[in-house]
Amino acid sequence: MRRSNVLNLGIKELRSLYRDVALLLLIAWAFTLGVYTAASSMPESLHHASLAVVDEDRSPLSMRIINAFQPPFFLPPQLIDLNQMDRGMDAGDYTFTLNIPPNFQRDLLAGRQPTAQLNVDATQVSQAFTGAGYIQSIAASEIAEFLQRHRGGSNQAVELEMRVAFNPNLTRSWFGSVMEVINQITMLSIILTGAALIREREHGTVEHLLVMPVTPLEIMLGKVWSMGLVVLGATALSLVVVVQGWLQVPIEGSLWLFLFGAALHLFATTSMGIFFGTVARSMPQLGLLIILVLMPLQILSGGTTPRESMPEVVQYIMLVAPTTHFVSLAQAILYRGAGLAIVWPQLLAILGIGALFFFGALARFRKTLAQMA
Repeated sequence: MRRSNVLNLGIKELRSLYRDVALLLLIAWAFTLGVYTAASSMPESLHHASLAVVDEDRSPLSMRIINAFQPPFFLPPQLIDLNQMDRGMDAGDYTFTLNIPPNFQRDLLAGRQPTAQLNVDATQVSQAFTGAGYIQSIAASEIAEFLQRHRGGSNQAVELEMRVAFNPNLTRSWFGSVMEVINQITMLSIILTGAALIREREHGTVEHLLVMPVTPLEIMLGKVWSMGLVVLGATALSLVVVVQGWLQVPIEGSLWLFLFGAALHLFATTSMGIFFGTVARSMPQLGLLIILVLMPLQILSGGTTPRESMPEVVQYIMLVAPTTHFVSLAQAILYRGAGLAIVWPQLLAILGIGALFFFGALARFRKTLAQMA
């Protein structure tokens, strides 16, 4: 293997990519607007839910409960009459309606157990279940504090103090933006290398390579380093400009350590792209093949849901996927500020899996070139 051949073949791939406007636009969109929209379009578990209250008690306690529902979880509660409650729910004007009955405060202070009615529009599935729990918790907290002030009571023997680490405000955009960058690294590295090989076949330049003094290893390395470099550069710009600058998401750990791990991950995913390029015969076939593989990689790697919540069989199977270890590495570095002493097992796993994928793709690539020759 000659380094000059690998360098020149990689430069050739960069020139071909430069002339492919569609792929350049895809890269630009994926690491800018794609990351921004994925972060900003992820709503909180409860965000600006509409709430109407029928206050038949009109007591200090009922006003206290009403005033407890504040943005950003709820819109300012609307006070309505009892005859407007069903009509507003039927029209979809309110996701929740709370009916506080007459003499609610008096019965509560008298030791009775009055009942307030909460109506939930279950067609708003994303907010119905979570919002009902929020309303019950807020109302119960206000009632308990109200009773303690009027009746008096002993303090609890144990007080639980919650401290939220790494994301104190539980802002979902922090999670969504970084995970979208990770997903784009996997997706674009596979697409670019696979498309580069398909482009060679469609333009007939593979035959030219076969008569040149280059080996399949040199051809494959040229595609790997060039496409990997493009994705790595776009990743660095996206993290600095879009994630840290535009979205104001803090990066806790070393950006250089993450980029090193991303380079190892790209070694595996670009090899996967070349393997898919040898299997597919056209760009549409490549796209369908990537969809079948990419979706499980992204969903089951731990980026969407924790791996611990998956069946054990799936957890063991996904250990052979480089995305599983890369997601764990990225979350440890970017979220928790982990160093090399913590993430070295993931780095070794990615390197080993990448080597297996590379040599498997190389064997397939050699067989494909031999058939074409």
